[in-house]
Amino acid sequence: MIKGFRDFIMRGNVVDLAIAVVIGAAFSGIVTQLTKSFIEPLIKLVGGGGVHGGAFIINGVSFDWSAFINSILNFLIVGAVLYFFIVTPMNRIAARLKSEDKSVAPAATPEDIQLLMEIRDLLKKNAS
Repeated sequence: MIKGFRDFIMRGNVVDLAIAVVIGAAFSGIVTQLTKSFIEPLIKLVGGGGVHGGAFIINGVSFDWSAFINSILNFLIVGAVLYFFIVTPMNRIAARLKSEDKSVAPAATPEDIQLLMEIRDLLKKNAS
């Protein structure tokens, strides 16, 4: 029963769903606030500071390029953390479990099957 539960949990789609819902939602909020509070103001300073720092205006319409760069950095941070702290360890665990399953010796052939195989071999030998 425990082995069945372990196999269910280690199935890729269950782990992916857990990552997407729990870790993604919680961590994304933290990273979004970090990038809005610290990184975006730095980008705006590089872009000239002031009210329109990090943006350019064409015909009175403001294009906020700093928010776009902020979103890219947000995505990269979340993706890197999920990959290095969730995906890589899960792949290692799955590889370890797969190698453990291979190390288990195959079950011995049941006696009745072994006897049938011997009869088959004797019949083949007598037929030739």
